[in-house]
Amino acid sequence: MPLVVAVVGPTATGKSDLGVALAHRLGGEVVGADASQLYRGMDVGTAKLTPEEREGVPHHQLDVLDVTEEATVAGYQRHARADLDAVLGRGKVPLVVGGSGLYVRALLDRLDIPPTDPDVRRRLEQRAGAEGTAALLDELRAVDPAAAEAIEPRNTRRIVRALEVVELTGRPFSATMPTRESLRPTLLLGLRTDREGLDRRIERRTRRMFDSGLVEETRALVDLGLREGRTASRAVGYAQALAVIDGTATVEEAVVDTALRTRRLVRRQESWFGADPRVHWLDARDPDLVDRAEALVEEAGAAARRGRWDDGAHG
Repeated sequence: MPLVVAVVGPTATGKSDLGVALAHRLGGEVVGADASQLYRGMDVGTAKLTPEEREGVPHHQLDVLDVTEEATVAGYQRHARADLDAVLGRGKVPLVVGGSGLYVRALLDRLDIPPTDPDVRRRLEQRAGAEGTAALLDELRAVDPAAAEAIEPRNTRRIVRALEVVELTGRPFSATMPTRESLRPTLLLGLRTDREGLDRRIERRTRRMFDSGLVEETRALVDLGLREGRTASRAVGYAQALAVIDGTATVEEAVVDTALRTRRLVRRQESWFGADPRVHWLDARDPDLVDRAEALVEEAGAAARRGRWDDGAHG
């Protein structure tokens, strides 16, 4: 059976570069799993590889949405699974690369997306605006404590979604979360590094983004409807750049806030991927990183070909 390789882990650990390097060695194509990189024009603030940096490796699920469109797990699942199947159909190795944990799981694991209802969601969003996110979180705790514990307390969008699912299905939102059961043989490679070093890297990268024109990029996206976008306008970095444009924050304040929110994102990514026993962790600073990753792929591929694949034995 063909093998799917996923490169996951926290932001700023070098996943994109490893994905390209492995694609060259394995004859692969990259399927992105980064919610913000789905958007056309959101390049600087998402650390999206430039066409030159992709080194001729085909990349899928980049630049597929306008900033006015909403990024959804269901939409991503449908299109990314089609891309993955097409890569396999060409006899290539799919390399799923990204740090959006739920998107990775939606693509690779058994996950049925629960229904949506715009009227129900709109009513809940209006309540969040009038009563505050904390009130809705308290309501969620009463009907689905597991979901309330798992969702970041200020993440209004996820809290609203959880309550929407409970209302529409009568089932806990937590019951709709993906199981750790891969659809096909999949090797999960995780990149991590020491916390202090990663925080410094985030600080440097954030400053480089603003120095490289993040505010100017955001201003151009405003003309394309960024403010009307439900998800794009809330992306870390772009929300802070909008504050600079609006005069409610200085560039230095935006840099500090973006770095802070990125570190918080990293902690959530570490918790999400760290809880998955299937992930084989590699040191992002290892000079032999690509060789070690390739060796793991070869070992896992041999097991898959022998029909002896076991998710738990390769994490």
